Amino acid sequence: MAARIDHAVVSGTFSLDGETHEVDNNVWVVGDDAECVVIDAPHSVSDILALVGDRTVRAILCTHAHDDHVRVAPALREEVRAPIMLHPADQEVWELTHTDFLWDVDLSDGFEITVGGTTLRTLHTPGHAPGAVCFHAPDLGCVFTGDTLFEGGPGATGRSFSDEDLIKESIRAKLFALPDDTVVHTGHGNARPLASVMDARTPVVATRKVPPHALDP
Repeated sequence: MAARIDHAVVSGTFSLDGETHEVDNNVWVVGDDAECVVIDAPHSVSDILALVGDRTVRAILCTHAHDDHVRVAPALREEVRAPIMLHPADQEVWELTHTDFLWDVDLSDGFEITVGGTTLRTLHTPGHAPGAVCFHAPDLGCVFTGDTLFEGGPGATGRSFSDEDLIKESIRAKLFALPDDTVVHTGHGNARPLASVMDARTPVVATRKVPPHALDP
C-alpha cells in the first residue's frame, strides 16, 4: 500500500496578544490504508477523525503550539491513543492554551517518523514561533510547513514569541535547501511548488540563487 496525503480544511479561531481572529486551518493526514500520522490538531476532533477513518494513528505532529494548531490535540490523543509530538521550545506557547496537559514526545531537528512506508523528517524552523517545525516527506515530494512558509512568503512575525530575522534564516537554511519541485503544504491556504515560492520575490522571500541579504525587506 502506497502512502498518501489526505486533507481537510477546518474553521475556528486564533487568539494571541489579546486578539481573536476567525481562521481556516489545513489538517494533513499522511499514511496508507492501515496507519497514519496527523499533522496539527486545530478546531475539530470529529473532522480529523473523518480523515483518519479506521486507521491506526501513530502520532499527532504539531508544527507549532499556537492555539489554532493544537487546540484539540489532547482530546484527539484520547480518541486515537497516539502521542502528541512538539518541539520543546514552544512550551510557553503551548501553555497559553493547555495548562493541564503536556505533549508526549519532544521533536528535534532531524527527528524522523516512518508511517505507511514513508518517512517524515523534522526541520526546526523557528521564527513564527520558537518551536516551529516543518515535516519533509521526500518520498512524497512535499514539505508540511505549518505557518513558517506560505504561497506568499513567510509566516507572520508581528506577535509575541516571533522573530522576523529568524524566520527568514530558517526558510533560507532549511526550506530553500529542498528540491525545487517540492510541494509546500501549508497550515493555511493553498499548496504551491517550492520553486514558485522562491521565485515570488516578495519583499521577504527570494530565490536561493541570490545572496543571503536578498531576503532583507
